[in-house]
Amino acid sequence: MNDAPGASASLSPDVAVLPVAEVAQRLSLPVSRVHQLVRDGHLLSLRREGDVVVPADFLSGNAVVKGLPGTITVLRDGGYDDPDILRWLFTDDESLPGAPIEALRAGRHREVKRRAQAMAF
Repeated sequence: MNDAPGASASLSPDVAVLPVAEVAQRLSLPVSRVHQLVRDGHLLSLRREGDVVVPADFLSGNAVVKGLPGTITVLRDGGYDDPDILRWLFTDDESLPGAPIEALRAGRHREVKRRAQAMAF
C-alpha cells in the first residue's frame, strides 16, 4: 500500500477520496482485495488525516477506470514512485487538455498511456 510520508502531500486536498472500505463496497470486494489491488498497481492509495483512502476518480461506477492500472504500471516501471504518479494523474496538461485522470475517465486511455510511456523512458 502507498504509505509513503509524502503521499498525502502529492494530492490536492480538494481531490475527492474514498475510504478503502467504501472502495471495497463499490467494487463488491473484500477490503483485503482492495489492498491487494493497491499492491498490484491497479489502484493507488494515500493517507489523508490518518486514514488510507483512494481517489474517487479512480472508480467509474463499480469498476476501476479503464486504463488506470496500465498507466500506473508504465510509470512505476519507468521509475516513478506513487506520490509522483498521483501528482501527474491529477495535474492539468494543456496538450490533453485537462488532467490525465480526466482523459482516462473520458475513454482516452491510449493517449494517456502514450504520454506516460514517453515520460517514463
